Amino acid sequence: MGMTVVEWLDAYRAAWESRDPEAAAALFTEDASYREEPYAEPFRGQEGVRDYWARVTATQEDVEFRAGTPIVDGHRAAVEWWVTLRNGGMDVTLAGEFFLTFAEDGRCRDLREYWHFGEGRRTPPTGWGA
Repeated sequence: MGMTVVEWLDAYRAAWESRDPEAAAALFTEDASYREEPYAEPFRGQEGVRDYWARVTATQEDVEFRAGTPIVDGHRAAVEWWVTLRNGGMDVTLAGEFFLTFAEDGRCRDLREYWHFGEGRRTPPTGWGA
């Protein structure tokens, strides 16, 4: 496998904090599935990821992304994440979890995420991310 899960998460953090759709798209395979919410069709491939990221990060600033310790089983990983940011001038917190499947080269082939929105910049609870 190419990059490790932790290296992938670090690159994902860097892409989000710099709001770089190209860097985000490069973390996924050409045929990737990126499911941002369970009741809608996933974004497909690097182009789908790039377009989604360009749209959703356009109003974001002061992004701070933290990932917990991933649970890894072969090519699959689950990890909690915590993000504070300003969106449209409002401070918000997003707390979520990724379920990831990786290709041999370390790029993500399948991402499913579940997240919660909260107003203000909040800190994770005790034991978060372990």
